[in-house]
Amino acid sequence: MARLFLRQIGIDLGTANTLVFVPKQGIIINEPTVVAISVVDNKILAVGQEAKDMLGRTPDTIVAHRPMKDGVIADYRVTEAMLRYFINKATGNVRFFRPEVMISVPGGITSTERRAVIDAAHAAGAKAAYIIKETVAAAIGAGIDIANPSGNMIIDIGGGTTDVAVLSLGGIVTQTSVRVAGNKIDQAIAEYIRRKHGLAVGDRTAEDIKIKIGSAIPVEKETKLEIRGRDLIQGLPKTIKISTNEIVEAIQEELREIIQAVRTVLQETPPELAADIIDKGMVLTGGTALLRNIDKLIGQTTGVPAYVAENAILCVAAGTGVALDNLDSYKKSILATK
Repeated sequence: MARLFLRQIGIDLGTANTLVFVPKQGIIINEPTVVAISVVDNKILAVGQEAKDMLGRTPDTIVAHRPMKDGVIADYRVTEAMLRYFINKATGNVRFFRPEVMISVPGGITSTERRAVIDAAHAAGAKAAYIIKETVAAAIGAGIDIANPSGNMIIDIGGGTTDVAVLSLGGIVTQTSVRVAGNKIDQAIAEYIRRKHGLAVGDRTAEDIKIKIGSAIPVEKETKLEIRGRDLIQGLPKTIKISTNEIVEAIQEELREIIQAVRTVLQETPPELAADIIDKGMVLTGGTALLRNIDKLIGQTTGVPAYVAENAILCVAAGTGVALDNLDSYKKSILATK
């Protein structure tokens, strides 16, 4: 019965996954940001996990695609349908109240893109829609007291974007957002396997390789993984073995861009806040923060300690929920209310 009275929902609308957080209940939905559409009549057939299972396996009449590209809406109609699906799933299809919704967005989003998110949330059934930047939500979700007059640095590495920011007194002091994160790392792995081994693998296989044996820095004890794909010369299925240090080599360029974003923010940070960050270290959140040794790599290359937050993948969603629950305290950090 409780769901009929659900008044507040926090949504981490990610490029790879969408998480829905409800105050006092926690994360109630964690599904891929994928929608399956019928080509014939342009109808939406499936959303979330069901749609992701169709990726790379659909007949010509069905297209499974991701409506969010690099953290922003690439297809408005599909995003609206997806938000409606997640809001309905969270509240139950019969509800007495239209819920208030807080949605996290990347730091580099434009005002037009922000407007599109708010409009999509209203069209999907929200009574009020608020927008919060991912880095602010991630910091709140990681348990950092952002209201303090002290510098905190957060690096949120998701599927579509890496957002880096220094927060103090409840606001963002300096920030940058680059459209390089988990998805680009997956693409780099697939491209490397194609180039080096003459094997075509899909995005799902590349992601699987990253999770199972990926690392940001070379390791002494390598893990090997058997992967299947299509031989580019013969066009037939083929199996090869790939090792951890090959993956390290494959993703160097993408990691360099992420480190450059971190360096840029550190260079723009006022000296007093920089001193706080050196004392406390930088906090990593987001799904790609779980890539082995990425904290070590960032720490070594910047000279500032870095560590992965507890439940890194859930921080942004949890932060949206906490911000919703304490709207007055976080007024400064919340961007839009219409």
